[in-house]
This record gives sequence, C-alpha cells and structure tokens, in this order.
Amino acid sequence: MAVTFSDLHTEAGIKSLDAFLSGKCYISGDQLTKDDVKVYAAVLEQPSADLFPNASKWYHAVSTKLAASFPGKAVGVRIGCQDAPAEAAPAKVVDDDDDDDMDLFGEETEEEKKAAEERAAAAKASTKKKESGKSSVLMDIKPWDDETDMKKLEECVRKVEKEGLLWGASKLVPVGYGIKKLQIMLTIVDDLVSVDDLIEDQLTVEPCSEYVQSCDIVAFNKI
Repeated sequence: MAVTFSDLHTEAGIKSLDAFLSGKCYISGDQLTKDDVKVYAAVLEQPSADLFPNASKWYHAVSTKLAASFPGKAVGVRIGCQDAPAEAAPAKVVDDDDDDDMDLFGEETEEEKKAAEERAAAAKASTKKKESGKSSVLMDIKPWDDETDMKKLEECVRKVEKEGLLWGASKLVPVGYGIKKLQIMLTIVDDLVSVDDLIEDQLTVEPCSEYVQSCDIVAFNKI
C-alpha cells in the first residue's frame, strides 16, 4: 500500500514526515522503495537536521542511495556536446504541479493508466507481438545555460512521441549558477522504447538540442 503525505512544501508537512520516520530508516521499513522515491521528489530541499533530524537523515540516505544504486544510469549517462556547469548542493523546487502529481513517481493516476493501456493496446495491434512489460523512468534534462527558456525546453521534450512512451509529472530543480534542470517522469513499454535511443536520437538532436545540453537517467524501475 502506497504511503502519501500532504503539504510537504510546508513546515507542518515536514514535521509530520519527521514524526513518521522516527525509528525508521526508510518510509516502508529498512529498504528503499518507490514510496521513498515518490516522497523524496516532493520535498523541496533537505530538511533541517536541528529541527527535523529524522527527515533530514532519511533525505540524505535516499539521495545517496539513488546515486549509488544506478551506476551507469543514475550518474553516468552524459549525452551532449559538453559537461554541464558544476552542480551546487541540490535544493529541490517544484513548479506548478499539485501535490497529487507526486503519486506519478510511484504510481500512475487512473487517467494515465487508461492512456497508457490505450497506447499499449494500439502498439500491440500494429506490431503484432507480445509486450515484455513496462518501466518507470525518472530523468534529469539539463539546459545549456541560465538563459535557456525552460518552458520551451519542456514543451520540446513533451512533443517527442513514440509508441509505448508516456510522459508524466515534472518539476524544475536548481543545479547552480542560476541554472535549473527539468526532472521528469516517463513510462515506457520495454519492447517498444529504448531510453538510451530516446536520448541519443531525439532528446539531444534538433529541435530539442536547441534547449537540451544533456540527459541523465536518475532511476529506472520495472513496473
């Protein structure tokens, strides 16, 4: 059963998370799960260690675990013409998405489930082959500089359409020097979409390359 929290953008919400985490390493016990990734994505920044010691320790543990759990995927996927500027300590911010959007980092909404099922059914009918399954992917997309129009960057990314690809929730996260990256969820049908090919063939070539400097796969989970 998925665990959710309300108002994680407020001190009261972080306080409730801190109380919930008392005596726990992660949301659902001693192991990192989708619940942790979902709640982590909704927290604006690492909570104060003095005010919220449990939440602060958990946030640091999840951040470290995500970076260590996906070698070659979480931190090693760099596709673009040059390295991005040195990253400052992460301070997560959320754009205009509602709190409900964080469910997409662990679960799909009913509308998106229906859309994914319709897209998968159409793909199956056209390819005449059985699908192997689906995967949920969390991706960071970085712009060239602080003058890049992030709204147009996201519009360009979401215009990329493929059979078996469904774009989900997104938010902007500061990386340093006034630059923000786009963090976005996507669901793919494994038989139809390769994330590496998606990055190389569509997200880092024209027209997206006008805005996109590089793409990183933060998390990749089978559904």
